Amino acid sequence: MKIMSCKQLGGACEKEFQASSFDEIAEMSKKHGMEMFHKKDEEHLKAMNEMQQLMQKPEAMKEWFEGKRKEFEELPER
Repeated sequence: MKIMSCKQLGGACEKEFQASSFDEIAEMSKKHGMEMFHKKDEEHLKAMNEMQQLMQKPEAMKEWFEGKRKEFEELPER
């Protein structure tokens, strides 16, 4: 298992997610983001807006996503 925080995954808080694959941890982060969206959490909404800006440039988004995948892969097992 590996651990990444919401902030490490482009979010706004230190909530930690634990998973054995990057796809799993990305899905956990997405679910958390939706919860924060529904709560109208200001810091998370700001982070989501920044991600939406990145999504406007598919190549930049792909590069960001692959960078996060690499960061996950390099984390130690816990």
